[in-house]
Amino acid sequence: MGSLTKAVLAAGCIASAAAVNVQVKSSGGNSTSHYGVKYGYGFLHEDINNSGDGGIYAELIQNRAFQYSDAYPVSTDHYYPINGAGLSIQFLGKPLSDALPASMRVNAANGTGAVGFENEGYWGMDVKQQKYTGSFWVKGAYDGSFTASLKSNLTDDVFGSVEIESKSVANDWTEHEFVLEPTEDAPNSNNTFAVTFDPAGTSNGTLDFNLISLFPPTYKDRKNGLRIDLAEALEGLNPSFLRFPGGNMLEGLTLGTEWDWKDTLGPLKNRPGFQGVWGYQQTHGLGIVEYLEWAEDMGLEIVVGCYAGLALDGNFTTPEELKPFIDDCLNEIEFIKGPADSEWGSRRAELGHPEPYKLDYVEVGNEDWLAGYPAGWESYKQYRFPMFYEALKAAHPEITVVGSAASSDPGGIDPITLELNNATDVVTYPEDVLGDYHPYREPDELVYEFDRFDNDYGHIIGEVAATHVNNGTRWEDGLYYFPWWIGSVGEAVSLIGYERNSDRIPGTFYAPVLRNMNRWQWAITILQFAADPALTTRSTSWYVWSLFAHHPITHTLPTNGGYGPVWWGAGVDEDRNGAKVWKGACYNTTDGADEAVSVRFEGVKRGQKATLTLLTNPGGDPYDYNDPLEGNNIVQSETQVLIADRKGSFHFNMPQLSVAVLDTDVEVEAPGGKPKPGHGKPGHGKPGHGKPPGYGKPPGYGRK
Repeated sequence: MGSLTKAVLAAGCIASAAAVNVQVKSSGGNSTSHYGVKYGYGFLHEDINNSGDGGIYAELIQNRAFQYSDAYPVSTDHYYPINGAGLSIQFLGKPLSDALPASMRVNAANGTGAVGFENEGYWGMDVKQQKYTGSFWVKGAYDGSFTASLKSNLTDDVFGSVEIESKSVANDWTEHEFVLEPTEDAPNSNNTFAVTFDPAGTSNGTLDFNLISLFPPTYKDRKNGLRIDLAEALEGLNPSFLRFPGGNMLEGLTLGTEWDWKDTLGPLKNRPGFQGVWGYQQTHGLGIVEYLEWAEDMGLEIVVGCYAGLALDGNFTTPEELKPFIDDCLNEIEFIKGPADSEWGSRRAELGHPEPYKLDYVEVGNEDWLAGYPAGWESYKQYRFPMFYEALKAAHPEITVVGSAASSDPGGIDPITLELNNATDVVTYPEDVLGDYHPYREPDELVYEFDRFDNDYGHIIGEVAATHVNNGTRWEDGLYYFPWWIGSVGEAVSLIGYERNSDRIPGTFYAPVLRNMNRWQWAITILQFAADPALTTRSTSWYVWSLFAHHPITHTLPTNGGYGPVWWGAGVDEDRNGAKVWKGACYNTTDGADEAVSVRFEGVKRGQKATLTLLTNPGGDPYDYNDPLEGNNIVQSETQVLIADRKGSFHFNMPQLSVAVLDTDVEVEAPGGKPKPGHGKPGHGKPGHGKPPGYGKPPGYGRK
């Protein structure tokens, strides 16, 4: 590790009267042809914040198939009877499938008239004049019709309904599909989905139901697809990578409860779900095929995580027990990228995608230095990673293997001394392996680590975000409420540092991605949402990451000039006719003064134009954030065209805590999407978690 950071810290504390003068060379930087400069997001904790079920996975019905596990008993939660019906769980001799053995019995009891049930969804349902596609399975003889409807949970309003002719018979399960198109928009998301029937048409007033499903229109019209507003907001980041299926979810709470990609294949009635790791049962609705379609629809490269024999409780497999999981990883790779005539490639083809997907990166495990420390970590270093690596390279030498730890894990690097905290316990990878770095940091720490990878081997930045305020306590005081402005600017500094080393860092991933405002365990996410799409909120970090990703480069370029309080990197993009790009972040100027910046690209002549995009927070409070409940956006984006002076230099000012991109391609695509006006409060119930108790805005925000 070099000494650049120490020099930078000193420079940042000196009053800067002179302008920041940056000279950008025309050649000599790092070619990124092997990797490239790419931003993405890691769906690392799939449901830590209801980000899959009840989130980007567009299914509206909660507990649709009565799935359960040892940790979470089966129930009729989120269903309510209509007209006095009795609702109960049954385990029939002939279930819908082996994967879904439990079903819900609806008994008319002694009531008269139509009976049934309603489902409250994931804290409500958004109802618009659009087509909803749904289905449910029924067992039991019934001569009549079902009524499916979307209705208010607060009033008697029914916004749309449809009659569905019964196909139900006594001794078999039958599927009933329908399209429901409301005739008016609901004024809020306090709505439910209901199914009723006339018990007079049954033999005994009883019918059994399972796999009750309702989807709004989905992203790219995919069946079983993604929620449009969330997918489009993520697409607006202009990402290049998707890492899945999820870190802690991949591991499972105990041995035998890990995410199994095979259980996510095929029709929904064949997907058992699993207990997950975040306090509730998960559906497997968002499975490996859905992840791959997501990547294909957004043009994303993928990093696939393989389970490596460690559970979150610290237990791990022996060498003998590990072999089946290695084979399973190889099968998963074949499913993704194998030819259509291979064993698992043919399974993919049967599911509608004969063409192989592109797969260049496979990660072995997740944070094995953390949950398994110390014995599990030793097992990873001694045999679990080596066994996986040997098998992966033998079968797929073209794939880049990613280890689950960084060069500084498990002890980390002291931000002041730059020394490893536990230098004797790090992993030694083969030269062609990438590490995986997960810096959840205070903003100051992200700035300290600007040159973290200047003299290190290759890594992905598998998870990164500013999560804690600058008070030196980090995890003791909990996460901040939302991504906030100084945190986002700190992220910008670290992103520039990673991009400067893009010959060895193929991808940088924000994580976690999504937070349902009604139930969460992690406050800092790049998007926040609820049932009502009007609450979908792009965080301050979304604007920073989107800006950088919309100005890609294919080569870095050397620069002259001293870092601090402005931090920068530069490059050229051959894919845009050699456009030259400078990216900068202004962090902690003296007395909050603006910094005058001069950027000269070698070879640029007088009169050439460049677009400057500047992100600022006009309100000035470094702890400001975009609040879904307020509908505000504290980030101001200004774009102007600059003209090079007689020396070929571009001149502009950067306010304290600002982010800028200068691009000689004046037609470059601008970051897409803006927060929608008229945000209200979540439509169904109060948020399950609030701001950390006693977590006010700390005084000061400068360096420690």
